[in-house]
Amino acid sequence: MNWSLALPEIVLAVCGLLILLGGVIPRKETFFPVSMAVIGALVITAVLVLGQGEGTAFVGQYVADGFSSFAKVLILLGAALSLVLALDFNEKSGLARFEYSVLLLFATLGMMVMVSANDLMSVYIGLELLSLSLYVIAAFDRDNPRSAEAGLKYFVLGALASGLLLYGASLVYGFAGTTNFDRLADALSGQPSTGVVVGLVFVLAGLAFKISAVPFHMWTPDVYEGAPTPVTAFFATAPKVAAITLLMHVLIGPFGDMAAQWGQVVWLISAGSMILGGFAAIGQRNIKRLMAYSSIGHVGYALMGLAVVNDVGFRGVLVYMAIYVVMSLGTFAVLIAMRRQGRALEEVDDLAGLGRTDPGMALWMAVFMFSMAGIPPLAGFFGKLYVFLAAVQAGYWTLAIIGILTSVIASYYYLRIVKVMYFDAASEGALDARPASLTVVMAGTGLLTLLFFLFPAALIGAAQVAVAALAG
Repeated sequence: MNWSLALPEIVLAVCGLLILLGGVIPRKETFFPVSMAVIGALVITAVLVLGQGEGTAFVGQYVADGFSSFAKVLILLGAALSLVLALDFNEKSGLARFEYSVLLLFATLGMMVMVSANDLMSVYIGLELLSLSLYVIAAFDRDNPRSAEAGLKYFVLGALASGLLLYGASLVYGFAGTTNFDRLADALSGQPSTGVVVGLVFVLAGLAFKISAVPFHMWTPDVYEGAPTPVTAFFATAPKVAAITLLMHVLIGPFGDMAAQWGQVVWLISAGSMILGGFAAIGQRNIKRLMAYSSIGHVGYALMGLAVVNDVGFRGVLVYMAIYVVMSLGTFAVLIAMRRQGRALEEVDDLAGLGRTDPGMALWMAVFMFSMAGIPPLAGFFGKLYVFLAAVQAGYWTLAIIGILTSVIASYYYLRIVKVMYFDAASEGALDARPASLTVVMAGTGLLTLLFFLFPAALIGAAQVAVAALAG
């Protein structure tokens, strides 16, 4: 079975079980030590991923290659930093329970299984492990009606999406006779049957829900707003990477010969997501809802690279997602640090005067907003550049023009935040002192965003290796 290829997942699962056992031992304080243990487990897993070999295991259900390794490193980075963001927030919000860290660990394990899945059944197992964990942590602040509502909405709609995915997989199995990606690619090399096409549509719908792409985005604003802010940071980063890389793996691998069919669907989803993300966020006053619509728009930009169906576009998707994870984590670090007299602040107007009361945090927030708007020479500009270039070179001029216009429109609400910070008068006193962990995250991600233009080759090279493994 060559089980040693799956050593990162096995180690992470064993660590999760041991940490869970340790967490239930009665003691005065469990959240911080358990969180440190989970972060340590994620770091160990990342080291194992970087040293992982290539090949398939578990009778072809699991694959390890450069593509899965690239995605896993991004997922582990997003999960670890999301947990760092939660350390102080959960203590101050009365959410310092060890179950939070353990749930985040098992969600990460589900994502790793997803990106290494080489069979529709293993895809479903990983997806459900992720989803069940996310349902719980979305409603983790159970005494807050908004958080309970967020968890319930995500559960109901997530169950529907899982059902669509499973139904699509059953249709594909019924008409192709297999769920293994390699055998599916052979079976679908000719003219696919109508049943397989319908099955692929259902699979696409289930995966589009996980990346909150139009028209399966309806859960995103409510869940982002209602969930605790560190949970929102996690939702916006690691699961997005896992779902988009899984979507790439499924479409390019077993359904690669059906690109004429799914390419049109991805084109429409990409255009719709960019348009909605550009316009719907303009009137938002709650920053978390604004970031929800922003994330929908960013998913649209990333899918532009997938829609063109070539290696240049696929590389653009991976570069874009890596940059997006860094920008989002930095932005949410600033949002989590926004506390006044012990109360968490979530409105855009709460940032008024931040440029004078906390110049350092205002500077990093401005960097992230300019980067998300795609202003050079920040990292976000290069992310958009690579997907736009891929679209233009492939002749997808309409999609590229939609992307450019919606990017200009979206710049309005990003720049409005900068305007509020530097030009509006502060209505109340200064923010509470922030912990060092938040300062480290926002400064680290801010420097990566600011100085990316000095060392883009490392990320682009890694993305190119990943794409070669996927397409090979």
